[in-house]
Amino acid sequence: MTRTNEFGQPIGDLLPEGWSPPPRPKKEPIIGQHVQLEPLDPSHTKDLFEANQLDKTGEGWTYLPYGPFGNKADLQEWIDQASASEDPLFFTYVDQTTGKAVGWGSYLRIEPSAGSIEVGHIRMSPLMQRTIMSGEAMHLMMKNAFDLGYRRYEWKCDALNAPSCQAAKRLGFTFEGIFRQATHYKGRNRDTAWFAITDSDWPQICAAQQAWLDPSNFDDAGKQKSSFFDLIEQKRVKQ
Repeated sequence: MTRTNEFGQPIGDLLPEGWSPPPRPKKEPIIGQHVQLEPLDPSHTKDLFEANQLDKTGEGWTYLPYGPFGNKADLQEWIDQASASEDPLFFTYVDQTTGKAVGWGSYLRIEPSAGSIEVGHIRMSPLMQRTIMSGEAMHLMMKNAFDLGYRRYEWKCDALNAPSCQAAKRLGFTFEGIFRQATHYKGRNRDTAWFAITDSDWPQICAAQQAWLDPSNFDDAGKQKSSFFDLIEQKRVKQ
């Protein structure tokens, strides 16, 4: 039922009692079973350069505002700058089995007063793509944000970036629309697609993601039996 004020105008729901702006995420490791998130550091350059050299076509860089990096020095320069940033706040994705850095991502547009935070700058090397590490990294970043007390977790991408849009939907994000000519990069326009998960969405999505990450969801060859999307839909049907 929609709330109204003394003028009969519809107004939004009250914030939960006791809600206050959450703290900013800390530059400290976030530990998972398969992947560990570590604050991006210049010492990760060698691993990240070697991992990204496995992308032979370079198509993975099309929708990022930087890259590809043709040599280690260029990547080092970018990492030196990115690792010093507070917003975006970058993390390296480290393979728990090998101890090697295999990708990165960040929190950005961190707005504690609104309880809003975004995930972005996601770059997963071929060593990480289509592995359980990729799903776990996304889950760990979401869980950390909601555990801190954020109300809204955003995912934005070039509206023409079909794989990113599909990934957002698979992870449980709700599509909210397209902002036309929102920005530009690499000399071209970007219409931005907006997706989000709210704190009221999160318990159901978290349960589905944890079910996906459970070892019983993978066969002996490491192939998933049910996708994130399938498990989220199952949770919705049961409600």
